[in-house]
Amino acid sequence: MVKWGIIGCGGIAKRRMIPAIPEMRHTSFVAVMDTNRDVTDEVAKSTGAKAYYTEADLLADPDVQAVYIATPVFLHHPQVLQAAKAGKHILIEKPIALTLEHGEEMVHACNDAGVYLVEGYMMKYHSLNQAARDIVSRGEIGNVVSARVQLTCWYPPIPGAWRQDPALGGGGALIDMATHCYDLLQFIIGSPIVEVAAFANTLTHSYQVDDSSTTLLRFANGAQATVEAFFNVPDAAGQGRLELYGNKGSIQATGTIGQMPTGQMSAYLSDDSKAYDPQQSQDSLDVTVREITAEPVNMYAAEVDYLSKCIESGAPPSFNTGEEGLRILKIALAGYESSRTGRLVKL
Repeated sequence: MVKWGIIGCGGIAKRRMIPAIPEMRHTSFVAVMDTNRDVTDEVAKSTGAKAYYTEADLLADPDVQAVYIATPVFLHHPQVLQAAKAGKHILIEKPIALTLEHGEEMVHACNDAGVYLVEGYMMKYHSLNQAARDIVSRGEIGNVVSARVQLTCWYPPIPGAWRQDPALGGGGALIDMATHCYDLLQFIIGSPIVEVAAFANTLTHSYQVDDSSTTLLRFANGAQATVEAFFNVPDAAGQGRLELYGNKGSIQATGTIGQMPTGQMSAYLSDDSKAYDPQQSQDSLDVTVREITAEPVNMYAAEVDYLSKCIESGAPPSFNTGEEGLRILKIALAGYESSRTGRLVKL
């Protein structure tokens, strides 16, 4: 069992990571820390971990081999540098940093220290999303030509919320949620994003970050995609859509985009040799509909256990690496540049 600490044990760590601990097979959490002492004490009591109140004290614990950093984005840079200096492997929440310069410095520091750095884009661990990647990689829907991902929530103004302050989080719905979708689409389609155009605006709420974003993407293989990320859609109204279209069929899913391991997915399969149908019937007999099923996986347990297994084996991570995180940040910043200038941005 690899021994972990948590830096920032409130927020997403308390909501998702702590409840996932029983499903971890290669990991134990032995230390927790938050600036809120009450939260730290509560989490320490519930997990049996040691309570610390500063990053320095937790990182000085010789039992801690790796840390999960789940703090506001503006803290990622100094905390990763401290953790790397202390020789701890790192799982960092997304986005990796506020700026590319900070992100690059973090990646270099970890490489120089010989510690692993991975980022928390957990949706790639969703078993149905992995099934979609397998279907695409086998060519079952042919060449992917189009995709759509939708990730929305209701996020009203909250006093002190760091995601609503651009100096603390770097932006709003686009950098916080659309980045999940960029990452997942690259994973499923198997090709990097090379061009970005976006709208990022504040349409509903009164804070300074974008609550509405739509991104148009082009991939190196020619595929096109749209990503819809909004902070102003009622939670139950958003369906977490994932749609992938190829010249031999499509994949349609609901509920696989988000923090839960649930959802439904179907594949609509045909071939590219059929004749033109002037009726364009959606009930055509030459399309086979297949429900896609997979055993649910706790994505948060899976991402921690993945790094633990890398540490145990000494094999560097090849999944959600710091370098991949830098590319996703570059895409997000290109989206904001496009929204600001009204121009397509090439990466």
